[in-house]
Amino acid sequence: MEKDERKDKETIPTEFQTLIAGVFPNTRYFDARFDLLQVQIDELKKNQDDLKTGLKDLKDDMNYRFQQVDKRFEQVDKRFEQIIASIEKLSDKLDNRDRDLRNFTLKMFSISIGISVLGVLGAFLKMIGVF
Repeated sequence: MEKDERKDKETIPTEFQTLIAGVFPNTRYFDARFDLLQVQIDELKKNQDDLKTGLKDLKDDMNYRFQQVDKRFEQVDKRFEQIIASIEKLSDKLDNRDRDLRNFTLKMFSISIGISVLGVLGAFLKMIGVF
């Protein structure tokens, strides 16, 4: 009987261990799942870092392009200022030329009126018999 009791005592822990092993899954399964989750989390973090780097590069590129556009607009503004100054100079030249031509026309008109008056005066004096 003692043998049976010993056998029962020896088998009880084994049965108990089997029962516990059946209730609680193998820890290797959980370790594998957690390792897979950790790998996925690491990949997500890497992808986030890559995305942040890409966005930073895009931002830097856009800033550079906007600076180039700003420089180009400054050049265009300077060119427009030069064109405006050139137009003002040309306008002043045309105004001076118009004034000079107007004065010249008035002088010529005055001379032609003077010659006409002299012609009429000469004809009048000839009719009177002074010449």
